[in-house]
Amino acid sequence: MLVYGPNVLKELDPKRIKKVFSFRKEIIRFCEDKKIPYEFMDNNKLNRFTKANHQGVVIDVYDYEYYDFNNLEGDFVLVLDHLEDPHNFGAIIRSAVGAGVRTIIIPKDRSVKVTDTVVKTSVGMINHVKIIMVNNIVNALKKLQDMGYFVYAADMNGKNYKDVDYSGKRVLVIGNEGSGISRLVRDVSDEIVSIPIESVCESLNASVAAGILMFEMRG
Repeated sequence: MLVYGPNVLKELDPKRIKKVFSFRKEIIRFCEDKKIPYEFMDNNKLNRFTKANHQGVVIDVYDYEYYDFNNLEGDFVLVLDHLEDPHNFGAIIRSAVGAGVRTIIIPKDRSVKVTDTVVKTSVGMINHVKIIMVNNIVNALKKLQDMGYFVYAADMNGKNYKDVDYSGKRVLVIGNEGSGISRLVRDVSDEIVSIPIESVCESLNASVAAGILMFEMRG
């Protein structure tokens, strides 16, 4: 998988990097200091290599290795209920790290995966969070509840998020960009929370809503 940009490079775990391609002297020095394999490549070749906005840095990384439930970390967990847009996923990862979330759970099927776009949009923050892939979101939520977590799901028809107590171990569920949370997820959740918005606005972007709620719930 190819990812791009100097900021992404500096946040990635060097062990995940196969090789860096760049003509920038400071990037070459960085690679030498970190003992990261690199190859000098001028801008023209980089442009032929990829059409992405690489800023003079192209990084060949190993495909992302997902975690399992045994790697669950932290008292605040984010669950994405069949999110589809990689830009939203990347932006949510970046906000999640900022809000102190260390574990994100996604479903195996009908869901966005970790791609070069996700890594780029997260500005390399994917290295600071564990992404767990599960076969069934509802079963995962039930398991979290058995572990003492309280599940909050975001939906337009719920309690004002400002009027909710977020103490203790907690889970935030963000739904699909178009259909929101599924009925089964809604049924298993402990509390449905909403962000009040003006009537002229139908809904908030999933990454915006996730950011607002995560920073409110961070404790």
